[in-house]
Amino acid sequence: MAEYKDNYITLNKANWDERAPEHSKSEGYDYQHQLRDPNYISDVVKFDIPLMGDITGLEIVHLQCHIATDTLSLVRRGAKRATGLDFSGAAIKEAKHLAAKAVGGDKLDFVEASVYDALEVLPAASFDMVFTGIGALCWIPSIKQWAETVAALLKPGGRLFIREYHPALWAIDDTIQTALVTGIPYFERDEPHVYDDSGTYVKTDHVFENTKTVEWNHGIGEIIQSLIDVGMSITGLVEHKSLPWNALHGQMEKIEPFGEFALKQGRDNLPLSYTLQAKKNA
Repeated sequence: MAEYKDNYITLNKANWDERAPEHSKSEGYDYQHQLRDPNYISDVVKFDIPLMGDITGLEIVHLQCHIATDTLSLVRRGAKRATGLDFSGAAIKEAKHLAAKAVGGDKLDFVEASVYDALEVLPAASFDMVFTGIGALCWIPSIKQWAETVAALLKPGGRLFIREYHPALWAIDDTIQTALVTGIPYFERDEPHVYDDSGTYVKTDHVFENTKTVEWNHGIGEIIQSLIDVGMSITGLVEHKSLPWNALHGQMEKIEPFGEFALKQGRDNLPLSYTLQAKKNA
C-alpha cells in the first residue's frame, strides 16, 4: 500500500481530471441548468438551506469545489464572494467556464491546489465560512491536517459548514447488494483503501483510462476532535437518512423533494450523511 499512499495525489488527480469534463455534461450535476437559469440553485445546497441559514454578505471558500455548481449556488444564495479550490486542473477549467457564462459567476474566484496547499494560494484568516460539500473528505489522508487548514483560513468567529457522506456508510461493502455488511475500516488508518472502477457516479458513455483512486475514511469522533483540537467549537451535528447519489446499488431508492437516495428498507438502521457545523473561537 505504500506506493499508493506516496502516489495518491497523482492517481486521484488523473482520475478527476478525466471525469470533470464528463460531469459537466451530465444531468446529475445540472451544470447546463445553472448556465440557463439565473436563479437555479443545486439540490445539494437546497437541502442544506434550513441548517445553513442566511449567508448574505459572507466571504466563503469552498474546499474541493470540483466543477463549482455548489460554489455558484452559494453566491446565488447571497454570499458576497465565493472562492473555489480544487486540485484538478480540468475541474477548475469547467468551474471557470461556468463562472464566465452563468449569472452570478462574477462573484466567483478559483484556485488550483490541494487542500493541504490552500494556505500557499489563499490568505489566512480571511474567510467568514469554509464550505465543504459531500464526497470530499475521503480524499484527505489526515483529518487533523485538514482541520488545521480549515481553522487557518477562517477569521475569528468564522464558521465551518460541511455536509458529508457518513463514515458508517463508507465502511459498508458496496459490492454486496442484499445486506449491509461492513468491509472497510470506519476509523482513519495510515494505509489507504484503493479502488479500481472503470465508471463514475453519473451517466456517461465515456471509456475511462484512469480508473484507480486512493481513499481514506474518518470516523465522526475523529473529525469532531480534530476541529476541537485546533480551537473550534462544534455548533451543530445532524445525521441524515439520505444522500445525493445511489451509494448502495440494489438497496436504495430515489426520494423527493431533492432527488436524494435513501435505503429501501431499514432507513433507521444506518446514517447515510451528516451536516457538521463549527465556529472558530475568537
